[in-house]
Amino acid sequence: MNINFKYDGVKASNRLEIIAAERLEKLFDKFDFIIRADVFFKTENTSEPDTGMVCNIRLSIPGPRLFAEASHNTFEASIAESSDELQRQLQKRKDKMKAHY
Repeated sequence: MNINFKYDGVKASNRLEIIAAERLEKLFDKFDFIIRADVFFKTENTSEPDTGMVCNIRLSIPGPRLFAEASHNTFEASIAESSDELQRQLQKRKDKMKAHY
């Protein structure tokens, strides 16, 4: 499994990479058809204090890619929400794959 990290206006952080990798490893263990993950961190200027730290995760799997984006006041919360959303998408995809066999 390959995980690529990209930062847009954010200083690279080993801590963020470790947190994201731990969340993604759980998905990789549960869904063995994942090929690669791309994780993007960026900040946005927002008028709300509980948003602005954005985490985008794109998964390469057979068929169309999956994508999730979350914006919270911390990157940790954004990572958690993005990975939870991807888990829901992966479960739906897995259920569809089972129906075709």
